Amino acid sequence: QVTLHARVELVAHGANQYTLTLRAACPGKEEVEERLVVWVPAGQQLRCDPPFASTGGDVVQVSADVAPRSPLYVVLPQPLGGLTVSGGCPGDPQPPQAGAVLRNHDTPLTLTPRGLVLAPAGGFAPSKDIQTFRLEIEVTDRHGHNCSGTVTVEVLPSRRPHVTFLKPQWDVMVPAGIGPLEVVTHVRASGDNVHYTILAPTAPALFTINEMTGEIRSTCRLEVAHTRLLVRAYNALHPTDHADTTLNVTVQGTDQWAPSCVPAIYVTQVPETVSTGCTLVTLWCTDPAGGRGSLRYTLEGPSASRFRMEGPRLQINTTLDYDSEDAATVGFQFTATIVVTAGGQPPRSTRVPVLVTVTPVNEFPPACPNGATFTVPETAAFGSMVGRVAGTDRDYPRDSIEYSLEGGPGPAQPFSIDTHSGEIRVVGPLNSRQHKSHRLTVRLTDTRNDLDPAKQRSRLCDVTVRLQAVPDQAPVCTPEVRELRITARPGGHQPVTRLACQGSPDGTALAYAIAGGNEDRHFQLEGDTLFYLPDDRAEPCTFVLLVEAWGGSSAPRRSTMVALVVHVTPQSTSVQPSTPTPRTMLPKEPLVVMRTEAVWHPPAWFVAVLTLSGALLLVILGCVAQSLLRR
Repeated sequence: QVTLHARVELVAHGANQYTLTLRAACPGKEEVEERLVVWVPAGQQLRCDPPFASTGGDVVQVSADVAPRSPLYVVLPQPLGGLTVSGGCPGDPQPPQAGAVLRNHDTPLTLTPRGLVLAPAGGFAPSKDIQTFRLEIEVTDRHGHNCSGTVTVEVLPSRRPHVTFLKPQWDVMVPAGIGPLEVVTHVRASGDNVHYTILAPTAPALFTINEMTGEIRSTCRLEVAHTRLLVRAYNALHPTDHADTTLNVTVQGTDQWAPSCVPAIYVTQVPETVSTGCTLVTLWCTDPAGGRGSLRYTLEGPSASRFRMEGPRLQINTTLDYDSEDAATVGFQFTATIVVTAGGQPPRSTRVPVLVTVTPVNEFPPACPNGATFTVPETAAFGSMVGRVAGTDRDYPRDSIEYSLEGGPGPAQPFSIDTHSGEIRVVGPLNSRQHKSHRLTVRLTDTRNDLDPAKQRSRLCDVTVRLQAVPDQAPVCTPEVRELRITARPGGHQPVTRLACQGSPDGTALAYAIAGGNEDRHFQLEGDTLFYLPDDRAEPCTFVLLVEAWGGSSAPRRSTMVALVVHVTPQSTSVQPSTPTPRTMLPKEPLVVMRTEAVWHPPAWFVAVLTLSGALLLVILGCVAQSLLRR
């Protein structure tokens, strides 16, 4: 492979032909020499492709909210080595030599030497109209060839939301004596990438603002004063997108003669069934300046709507439902503040915090599922799942139910139910002939729905389990063909073999019968045992019997045939060595035995290293033995 050196530049005007001599040789062979001729033709004139070089030029549309210095257009996606780009507006004088200079100063766009048009460093100014910028760009290579074209950049109005404040002015009242770095208020503005800053006063001495959250805090201990803050919210990526608001912060003095109330804080616990209008507490408040008659009672806080004030009495306004999502969201604790205000100028007030914790009451019993009917085959194995009883309970926590089976599992009810999941499983044999279906009674008991764990509600639900009949399977006998040899002995019937057959999983007893080969009545079946009835036969003989095995009483009957080849030799008969006994051999399937042996074939380099190591070891041992003998 022949490549061009990285630091070499081919110039056809200086040398347009190179002759390279290449030599190659393989081990043990003669060297071969060849020549490679490299021609360097003169380059063609540089041309700019349309639509950049067309009369109207190329047009690109961008949004006004692109990030500063974002690439907007590339004059040449893959410029050749030595290209430079220069730009200008129509009518501007062109530079006398190649360069990368943007000479129109009336555009915020930037052109790089590699022909990349960039957005302004400060982004585009927001506008409701389309902004248009036109550039004339000239591309020049190092040989002096050039071409030119125009690019029009159309800046479309931004579709992102502008930064806005919900209110143009905020009035904030804070008590005097508040310490440093205490939260005074929050300002909120809508938009993207919103940051906050205080514009006026330029050096605020009393307050500071969190740039990211808009949280305003005090910088020192506040005394009675009035301050006006001018706060700006702006888009961090587009600072020109901003909005201003005014905060009027009033630091009020603390009235030493505010009303006093008993209790000063109220904490209680009520059940969720407490009725509307029930009085929780009656405040005893006095005004040091003038008795009790001039006091006003109001409520504020996140849960103020749950309560109401009837004079100094705090009452339930709406149902405090423990089972609602709203109660779970607040942790089943409702908070509010009773504001006790006395007349006068300025008004004097006292706040009484209220915390009401709601406790659960088991109001509703569990509900049974609709259509609790399941079907299971009668051959289902032990532990097989039949179905799941999905009870419901409206008390919180939802569907906290335990399940139990009335009567428990037994022969008449071969099922069990999981206490927590409600899954019904098979724990005994099933027989569709004895029971077409089973009717189960499941008890649903709710748990953890009341402050008192002993207060539980339950409900009985009927569940039907239908048994699906499965046709009797044919017995399986092992083996299906057997060859036996017996010696006939005089006397009663002689046992020959016992059939090994397995029937249906329900344990139904199998029946057996000799279906063929017993025309002379020499054999008899008793259960699964075959007996031979000896006679006065003096010669050896062979019998081929067909035995049928079946189980169940369904029609049609499913059975299996077993072939038995019995060689009977009389006890008094001696077999001559020259006369072999004829045997009836049934064809057997070939037995394939596969054996895998692990063989390791070391690579050639390993054998060579091992041989050299062994030879070196022998040399070392010889040298050691020779030195010992010399001593």
